Amino acid sequence: MSRNLPFSRQQLELFFPAPDPPAPSDAPLPVLPAGEDADLTGLSRRLVAALGLHDLAKRVVVLWNPRLRTTAGRAYRNRAVVELNPQLVRISPEEIDRTLRHELAHLVAAHRAGRRRIPAHGREWRIACSELGIPGESRCHDLPFQRRPQRRRFAYVCPVCQHRLLRVRRIKRAAACYHCCRAHNQGRFDARFQLIEARLKESEVASRQS
Repeated sequence: MSRNLPFSRQQLELFFPAPDPPAPSDAPLPVLPAGEDADLTGLSRRLVAALGLHDLAKRVVVLWNPRLRTTAGRAYRNRAVVELNPQLVRISPEEIDRTLRHELAHLVAAHRAGRRRIPAHGREWRIACSELGIPGESRCHDLPFQRRPQRRRFAYVCPVCQHRLLRVRRIKRAAACYHCCRAHNQGRFDARFQLIEARLKESEVASRQS
């Protein structure tokens, strides 16, 4: 869904496809972090300051957010806050670093744009990714996050192709059908394909997702 949302002045999110759960292991799992990470905050400030954005660098804070499930990271431009999914700790230090730089690129791109509206993963973001050491960064990655089953309570339908999207939470921002936007508008948001809330079918009420 995040691919279809117009640029938000408040929050940018990186969503991931829902992978199959990883095979169980007898190895002990690392303790998941929570709250501010002083080391990652310091690293982020150095990375941003190296781009000459000292005002932004002073404000950047990196937090671990245990409420994130399939989202690897989020960037809040107004507060200069990056939130990371604690489950990244169970994957690799390299994935933590890559996700951190991905989200920092959102802050850098938004800071440079000022009040100008820009696409979340547009040219400005790609330039920032290159400057932060992750050229060619993808908008979406398939990471093996463990998911907690939750009942899907909201349904949305595309007015054109009738594709249905089920969600645990109500969509609060304008969102459009990814398939139609990709087919008819080069993947950019188009109000013609804006999703409409619909009534859940009986089969959908009984289903669950994370």
